[in-house]
Amino acid sequence: MSCWETIADYGLRSLGIGERLLPRSDFTLCQQFTLIGSGMLWNIYFGVLALAFGFFLSIAVALGKAAHNPLLRKAAEWFIFLFRGSPLFIQFFFAYFAFLSLKSVHPVFDPFTSAWLGALIVLFLNTSAYAGEIFFGALKAIPKGDLEAADAYGLMGWKRFRRITFPTMLRLAWPAYTNEAIFLFHATALVFFSGFPAWQQRGDALYYASYFADKTFNPFVPYPILAFYFILLTLCVIGVFGAINRRLTRHLPQDRRPKMRLRPMLVR
Repeated sequence: MSCWETIADYGLRSLGIGERLLPRSDFTLCQQFTLIGSGMLWNIYFGVLALAFGFFLSIAVALGKAAHNPLLRKAAEWFIFLFRGSPLFIQFFFAYFAFLSLKSVHPVFDPFTSAWLGALIVLFLNTSAYAGEIFFGALKAIPKGDLEAADAYGLMGWKRFRRITFPTMLRLAWPAYTNEAIFLFHATALVFFSGFPAWQQRGDALYYASYFADKTFNPFVPYPILAFYFILLTLCVIGVFGAINRRLTRHLPQDRRPKMRLRPMLVR
């Protein structure tokens, strides 16, 4: 079987398209690159959707933590404390058994016990808590002169938030939020270790990397391939978020534009 035939057969296997059975022997480098790359589609799915929905929740959490209402403020503070104070793997563990208990109450909760939805919800809540703290810090760092100038021009309430507060907060928080996005994509690899079952046994990239490592007794081929794919994904995230950062800071002088720096979190 040529490499092109391997790509045609296994390129979309993680989505249920192509060969159903995995190769059993004579594993080629092309097979490992193809199947691990196929599994990356699920990692991208988890990361993109968790970021997309988590962005809006994190803004709400940041505003809640800065609110004068004590109920909103305490709710936001406890939400951030809960998801930042506990390991992500433990959150997967408790969420799975919580959804499993709800499933026994009503079958409508059945999809929540699968990785495609249950694990996505955990990642969504986790990144919302971390990003919420980032945006809260940026909200507090907005120069008072900007707000006073908005008041002088008669900008109040929603209009001031939309035209002054939100853009400035976003610009200040974006470099740190970029690092959170990178870590979130890396954290999608933990879905493999969570209790959430893969969809029809078609898992993410780490699922296939572990399969080849177990079958060949050689982890020094599939895991570097997995790392290579995550490095490519990280470069894509940096490129996209860097373009957004340049858009957000286009009005600033060149020497005042914040630089994008990758600061990996060794412990979370």
